[in-house]
Amino acid sequence: MAFESQEKAKAYWDKNVKLMINLMIVWFVVSFGCGILFVDVLNQFQLGGYKLGFWFAQQGSIYAFLGIIAYYAWKMRRIDREFNVDE
Repeated sequence: MAFESQEKAKAYWDKNVKLMINLMIVWFVVSFGCGILFVDVLNQFQLGGYKLGFWFAQQGSIYAFLGIIAYYAWKMRRIDREFNVDE
């Protein structure tokens, strides 16, 4: 990966790190928040015959994680193109 300047390289990594931090916050909220902290509130609702809090703890956080991976790959492709470092 060759950047045109140090400033471009720093801007690229700043965007990358900001994206990762935001996605990790989403992952934390979905896995820890919905699966543990808000489980009593979410268990008032059902999804597929299961209480929603249980569903988030067992499967919802996995689906959210897969969605986060797909979004990260899509967004990084756009950032790579923006900084002209795509393959």
